[in-house]
Amino acid sequence: MGEKWDAHVTQVLYTQQQIQKRVAEMGVVLSTAYAGKNPLMVCVLKGACVFYTDLLRHCTIPLEMDFMRVSSYGDGTETSGTVQFLVPLSRAITGRHVLLVEDILDTGTTLHAVLPTLEAQKPASLAVCALLEKPARRRYPVPMACCGFSIPDVFVVGYGLDYAEQYRNLPYIGIYTPEKKDSEQCICVNP
Repeated sequence: MGEKWDAHVTQVLYTQQQIQKRVAEMGVVLSTAYAGKNPLMVCVLKGACVFYTDLLRHCTIPLEMDFMRVSSYGDGTETSGTVQFLVPLSRAITGRHVLLVEDILDTGTTLHAVLPTLEAQKPASLAVCALLEKPARRRYPVPMACCGFSIPDVFVVGYGLDYAEQYRNLPYIGIYTPEKKDSEQCICVNP
């Protein structure tokens, strides 16, 4: 058998149950905020895909879906500072209430590049819903409609978040530590 699939996770920040509870709460908040607006909820691929699908199931209002893919990380644990637009939206957003659904709001570099591009298309409103945010690293302001959890300045994986395309399938969110020794135990910090 190969390497343990979560061998580099040293701490569990949020369990599967904690995540699901918070995502359900966020669905209620967004359903209230966007009632009667038929929002276009845009998944920012790939990291937000797990969160996005769970969140949509908790929204109880008419809405539409779209996807876009941008990248500023590549295979590293730090943003490169350069944002690549890999897959644009498939429809016009003029006059629409648009909600970008993100996995994590870190420095804000990615959204600092994405938001002006979308604002130029004149949506009725444009905001962000993020599962996680790292306030300590924020460089750019971002209009937030809703946020799941605020986390410390650590690199996390799981529940859609990755390191070099790995760990997205972990059911929890944990701290990724590449130099973890086999003798270290994975601990849960928010039981």
